[in-house]
Amino acid sequence: MKTWRKGSAHFRICVQGISSHAGVDHAKGVSAIEEISRIIQYVHTLTDYQVGTTVNVGLVKGGIGSNVVADFAEAEVDVRVMTLEEAKRIEEIFFSLQPSLPGTKLTVTGGIRRPPMERTDQSGNLFARAQQIASSELGFELQESGTGGVSDGNFAAACGVPTLDGMGAKGAFAHSPEEYVEIGQMAVRGALLARMLQEC
Repeated sequence: MKTWRKGSAHFRICVQGISSHAGVDHAKGVSAIEEISRIIQYVHTLTDYQVGTTVNVGLVKGGIGSNVVADFAEAEVDVRVMTLEEAKRIEEIFFSLQPSLPGTKLTVTGGIRRPPMERTDQSGNLFARAQQIASSELGFELQESGTGGVSDGNFAAACGVPTLDGMGAKGAFAHSPEEYVEIGQMAVRGALLARMLQEC
């Protein structure tokens, strides 16, 4: 069961440069690709495993050909954070980004998509009850964990509702062609959910 989940943010960084012929008038151009490469290197330094923050530029586009100084480039960025305080700090950094190459313009859009589901004493109590039911009534041991993945539980927790998440199907390899669920676990997971609804 998940008693915490990281929050997520998504940003799109767009850079406008000045196009020119790369062979004839290279000096007249200002490369949006060069600018965005500098920004990408900077935002990746914001990753801090100790505090649980990860920044990933997962998609980059720009330019129209190798013989043209690119006048446009963009990057899409995924950010995961443990706390709302950290989410706001990262958001402020992204919206304060400035270009370093003269002649380029920078636009940043996006922001926090799902607030962190931070562990609370109340969610810990819910887990303890689920663990007790699993052990004494259903014959299996339940483990507490958290994840960098998000769910609708992020929204429930942000509203102040004690939240225990990850109560669905058991499986592995999420979001891959090998993803599966253990059919034999469906009944026992359903029973646990039903008993939790009775208890709460």
